[in-house]
Amino acid sequence: MNTELAMLDNMPVTKKRLKLHPYVNQAQDDSGLQYLEIDNPLATAKIALQGAHVIAWQPKFLSAPVLWTSSNARFTKGRSIRGGVPICWPWFGNHPTDSTFCPHGFARVIPWRVMDVDATPTGATRITLIMQVTDEAKRQLSYPYELSLVITIGRRFRVELATTNHAEHPFVISEALHTYFNVSDIGNIEITGLQDYVYADKRLKYERNVEHNALTFDGGEYDRVYIDHSSDCAIHDEGYNRIIHVSKSGSSTTVVWNPGEEKVAQMSDMGTGDEWRKSICVETTNALDNMVVINPGRKHVLSAEYSVETM
Repeated sequence: MNTELAMLDNMPVTKKRLKLHPYVNQAQDDSGLQYLEIDNPLATAKIALQGAHVIAWQPKFLSAPVLWTSSNARFTKGRSIRGGVPICWPWFGNHPTDSTFCPHGFARVIPWRVMDVDATPTGATRITLIMQVTDEAKRQLSYPYELSLVITIGRRFRVELATTNHAEHPFVISEALHTYFNVSDIGNIEITGLQDYVYADKRLKYERNVEHNALTFDGGEYDRVYIDHSSDCAIHDEGYNRIIHVSKSGSSTTVVWNPGEEKVAQMSDMGTGDEWRKSICVETTNALDNMVVINPGRKHVLSAEYSVETM
């Protein structure tokens, strides 16, 4: 099956649409999950309010989606969605002391609510969401805070995740915008912007080395954490004849991940056949040496902006 068609076929069927803005509808599927559907003159997008999870974005000048979402992604309450832009917060990876807590944090499985919808001067649609502090969220993080997200949908796509500390003491977070990009094939791409940076290789028990070349992929698992990296990256895709630019701020770590052929066989939600070869994660992150300390009354903002040009 064509991967783009597979992704579209698996998108949840939504009903009970409510217009929030001339270009934004709020809808609900049969399981009760709610979504925002954006269709403005510049781009289309879809956002699940569970996890504030952007599951699709495509500028109208492009023929193929920019984000990858698995055809086997789970659209169910309390489960993360495989693909798009999952939010990893307030920890990246497993919880350091309690294995019963949600891997990559709970923000991606907690409901969020819409605070504002407006338009930018360029005609993009800007949506502000805030995470609801549920009993489950309080169980996993007891001190007071606010987590908000501003998403801008246009020819460019921008995500800004803001953490405000309302406690009387500092706290530490690790975090990521765990973005899955749709590529023609993992063997057709290279990633630039990471040369000369130190990385920790998760496959080798976080052994550290220096990246000397542009990244290419041979179909094996790739899982590297690039430390003290705050620069831009670019995904060069000869098959789609395009370059995806990844710019960021408030981030000092970049993670590049693809499960590879052997590991993907153990992951039921990564799609069917060779579908995994159509994705690459380039994650805007703060982790390992680059975890963030937020002092009382202060705010930390992690942001990423994605744009596409033809080659």
